[in-house]
Amino acid sequence: MKTALYDAHKQANARMVDFAGWDMPVQYANGLIAEHHAVRNNAGLFDVSHMGQLLFEGADAVGMVNRLISNDLTSIGNGQAQYTTICNDAGKILDDAISYRLADDKILMVVNASNVGKIDRWIQERGTGDAVMTNVSDQYALLALQGPKAHGIAERVIPGAGAMTPFQVRQFGDRILATTGYTGEAGFEIFVPPSQAQDLWHALLDAGHSDGLVPVGLGARDTLRLEMKYSLYGNDIDETTHPLEAGLGWVTKLNKDGGFIGCDALRAIKEAGMTRRLVGLQILDRGIARHGYDVYLPGESSPAGVITSGTKSPSLGTAIAMAYVATPHHKSGTQLEVDMRGRRLAAAVVKTPFFRKETA
Repeated sequence: MKTALYDAHKQANARMVDFAGWDMPVQYANGLIAEHHAVRNNAGLFDVSHMGQLLFEGADAVGMVNRLISNDLTSIGNGQAQYTTICNDAGKILDDAISYRLADDKILMVVNASNVGKIDRWIQERGTGDAVMTNVSDQYALLALQGPKAHGIAERVIPGAGAMTPFQVRQFGDRILATTGYTGEAGFEIFVPPSQAQDLWHALLDAGHSDGLVPVGLGARDTLRLEMKYSLYGNDIDETTHPLEAGLGWVTKLNKDGGFIGCDALRAIKEAGMTRRLVGLQILDRGIARHGYDVYLPGESSPAGVITSGTKSPSLGTAIAMAYVATPHHKSGTQLEVDMRGRRLAAAVVKTPFFRKETA
């Protein structure tokens, strides 16, 4: 499948790859490292139109969504956004998502590209209340403008956008702007009709040229999110993991009114105690820890964990990774080893996020 911006990517000599059935740019001519630094220092523009959008409409839209998600949608007001997980009855993660509360009777939810069909079916089967859910993924292209200069650039193209604060959502004509993202930087995710996507893409690039705005592919999107220890569905979280061990207890409201699907199971898991935790690792030897590599205590022959994501951090210049590690070896400072094709790399559990901006 091709997004509405496919031609723009080809014109920019993007290297395209298959991602969840979509032809997506992994990087452009300047390369992943340059794109990563552009987002950290200036701004980057992403095509994330492969993501899915589900629209809930009706008098009980908030209630319907709230019964399906681990977070509490009643804790935010209209015009705000909220990160959450969606769990099955066993408390395992079907997807992570963002809910945008457009009105009391209108909620827009963004889900991962690989899970659109699964979550659509799940909600059709398990959603209850006076509301209707519609898969509107084909009605939107989705652009992400991210970086410290993103607000100034957006203001030049969409007046009023620059005044928005984090996790807000506002409608500007037939465009929806949300101050959310997946990079750890300030910025926007912009929902736009597909017919307008290329014009908006080029308008933003033109407006941000003097500020160093560049198009950015999925490669840098991955290194940026990993520096922040943001989980990637299919790598760090999936239907074998639950939000408490994944460090997502902060979006898991076990005592909210009415509960949610998986709530009882998660209460039992919390009561029994966690057997493993998702942690950040710094790799101390030369080498990169990749998804699936086993993690050991020094000198031990039985694994104590497994790597879920790993890269060399462009911002830090060191190799970093995320891993599930058995308790109590998840504590910061614990010394571990990662088996890289028969060679053990020294590693240490570190506090996250890996990357923190210096403040004046």
